[in-house]
Amino acid sequence: MNAPLPIDRVLPEDETAILTLNNEHAAELSWLEPERLSFLVGEAFYTRRIGALEAFIMTFDQDAQYDSPNFLWFRERYLRFVYVDRVVVAAQARGRGHARRLYEDLFDQVSRAGHSIVTCEVNADPPNPASDAFHAALGFAEVGDAVIHGGRKAVRYYARQIGG
Repeated sequence: MNAPLPIDRVLPEDETAILTLNNEHAAELSWLEPERLSFLVGEAFYTRRIGALEAFIMTFDQDAQYDSPNFLWFRERYLRFVYVDRVVVAAQARGRGHARRLYEDLFDQVSRAGHSIVTCEVNADPPNPASDAFHAALGFAEVGDAVIHGGRKAVRYYARQIGG
């Protein structure tokens, strides 16, 4: 069996590939323009990629300058947290455990930084039962829900305690 690909920091030269992969999944995430992606990478608490770009994750802590309604929902309710904004695995790389590895690496980073809560949202409408099951298996619990974007999307909010 091959050794797993390393998890690496996202660098500016990765942004074009990240933008392509993100926008292939804009229905589940949100469309990004190059300038917006660069801004978000600069604001992020933790961004990592696997391989040339088999997968990536982008997260923010409570101090980020970020106007996402989902991020703002958590900021209204939690003093300190790390919000998982997007995790994407390329179609040809699915089933290799990349998302789980990225989350586990994130949990280690969150703990080292002294945070104790990781948050995220999953689409309820349109539904994403695979993501619901994945997050439940990682220990996330539902903490709320909302209808956003003028009623075009409904989401469930999840949180997971890290450490004691």
